[in-house]
Amino acid sequence: MLEDKEDKLQNNVEIEEVSETSASSKSSEISSETTTNTVDQDSVADIDTTSAMAETSTKKDGDEEKEDVLEEIDESNAEDAEDEDNQQRHQIPMPDYHAMSMENLVGELQRLIRNEKVQAIKKHVEGIKAEFDLKFQDFIEEKKEDFINNGGNEIDFRYNSVTKRQFNEVYSEYREKRNLYYKNLEQGLKANLAKRLEIINELKGLVNVEEDINTTYKNFKDLQEAWKNAGPIPRTNYNDVWRTYHHHIEIFYDFLHLNRELRDLDFKHNLEEKIKIVERAEALVGEEDLSKAFQELQTLHKIWKEDIGPVGKDHREAIWERFSNATKALHGRRQEHFKDIEKVYEQNLAKKTEITQAISAIASNVSQKHKELQQQIKEVEALRESFFKAGKVPQKVNEKTWASFKEAVREFNRNKNNYYKNLKKEQQINLDKKRDLLKLAVSLKDSEDWDTTTQELKRIQNEWKKIGHVPRKYSDKIWKEFKAACNHFFDRLHALKNEAHKEEAENFDLKNACLEKLKAFELSGDKSKDLTSIKEFISEWKSIGRVPFNKKNINVKFNKILDAIFKKLNINKQEAELLKYGNKIQQLANNDNEYAISNERTFIRRKIDESKNEVRQLENNLQFFSNASEDNPVVREVIKNIENHKAALATWKEKLKKLNILENNLIKEAEDAENDEAGTTKEE
Repeated sequence: MLEDKEDKLQNNVEIEEVSETSASSKSSEISSETTTNTVDQDSVADIDTTSAMAETSTKKDGDEEKEDVLEEIDESNAEDAEDEDNQQRHQIPMPDYHAMSMENLVGELQRLIRNEKVQAIKKHVEGIKAEFDLKFQDFIEEKKEDFINNGGNEIDFRYNSVTKRQFNEVYSEYREKRNLYYKNLEQGLKANLAKRLEIINELKGLVNVEEDINTTYKNFKDLQEAWKNAGPIPRTNYNDVWRTYHHHIEIFYDFLHLNRELRDLDFKHNLEEKIKIVERAEALVGEEDLSKAFQELQTLHKIWKEDIGPVGKDHREAIWERFSNATKALHGRRQEHFKDIEKVYEQNLAKKTEITQAISAIASNVSQKHKELQQQIKEVEALRESFFKAGKVPQKVNEKTWASFKEAVREFNRNKNNYYKNLKKEQQINLDKKRDLLKLAVSLKDSEDWDTTTQELKRIQNEWKKIGHVPRKYSDKIWKEFKAACNHFFDRLHALKNEAHKEEAENFDLKNACLEKLKAFELSGDKSKDLTSIKEFISEWKSIGRVPFNKKNINVKFNKILDAIFKKLNINKQEAELLKYGNKIQQLANNDNEYAISNERTFIRRKIDESKNEVRQLENNLQFFSNASEDNPVVREVIKNIENHKAALATWKEKLKKLNILENNLIKEAEDAENDEAGTTKEE
């Protein structure tokens, strides 16, 4: 850290150290010297030996409080001694830097450097830097914690802060200006110190000069005026130089006993000036602006100390007492004001403690729902703003209060970040699930297995709805892609259905015409010829496609008419079924669809198994009847069912046989075609 230039100013000229005791001793020495020169000792007794000693003595007899305020004023005046424009420092407001954000602190520092004198903003800059460093450290710790929570390694953490870079640039500008100012100031302060020491040396020489007293007095007044205009000196030398100067002023007044008239004129003038100062100090006690009043009081003390000489012994103690009492009274008001401020600070502390507790309560109960957590974030942000606006707290608890607040906010941020960290993982899992569904939907969108694909797409659409949120940046895109894939398939399906509905309506008209022809058909008496005609009707009916669902009853009508015709021809149910099935076999043969034949085989075998199971179950049931007799209606019903299922079983077996014959024929035809192709190749 850059050392303060003021504290490095060194005095190259030896200063005559004068304490109150040495002042008395030297005064006695001068008195004895003047006695040898026939000086009137009674006159010496009346002379104001040292005004500083009297004032100090009065302070020693006063209470501790008075000494404290005088020391405070002396110290402040010593600080101001280096700066002729010291009042500017006291006039610059000191805002609550703690309530400012880092960005606002940078702006305030920049404003001070550009608009104020660099020597007047030291305490302001220190306050700004302390608050900025504190806030930036907290900021970096939060960023580092987030980095680690997101899987980063602590040693890899880096953060480039624009605000920090701006602050460093502005602060560097302040340091450059400050260094230049104090470099120039040091030279000027040393030169002024040398002037003042030279004035002191000339004062010392006045009592030894053998010349007319009026001339000596005039030289004394010139030296006093030169002292006033000598300029500021290092504050480390201020009090010692002033004591030395004042000591020799008093010695000169001792010397002036040779001319009472001149001395008394000076005493009178000094008394009048000090009375003015006292009256002004007493008036300041009622000043509303305590800060302004105390600054002016410091100036009055400086004038009293530097610009006005001693007064006569008769008035010395009384005038000083009035001045110190006025000082004490103003200081008392100031202390009461500080006590009132402390009360306000205590109230602010209570507010900030309450705010911190409220944040801690939210932090310990962070919601696990996004919407509710967003509301909690707003509440915490409002509480943070309230904390910064609550004002200053007592200095002794400032760091503790800030640390508690900072920890409460950090706890909330940690819990909030953990929620969103887990939410982020969950959303990534959801994203992977939806990507899988999207991939499946895209693979099905061009399928022509309408029934199966329709059910599958409906299933994955329901599954999509059950999956939670995905990261926002993917949400819209993946949904649009999924929706587009589903819409592509269903648009195709709807278009097909619209076409199918039209075709089914046409099929109904065709079947209706076929049904009307069948109704009008009359048997010729030639069974073989009639069966051929019936097969043609069946073939025509089978060749016509599906009809609308709500008109499927036409198939029932057709079968009823056929059954009636078969009955007239004395053809049993099984033969009728096989006749109808023979037509279906022919269609399968024409289509040569292995998949359809395989499905038909599976269907027939399942029916065969079902018939066998039914027969077996009914025969087992029949065994439970004791003395079973066909006269028993229940037994007759069971026997009838057994016979029906056996008949159905026989029919299904015949259908399977026909299907096997068809399949064998198709295989043979395929082999023959393959052999023919092979023979053709050899001939070539």
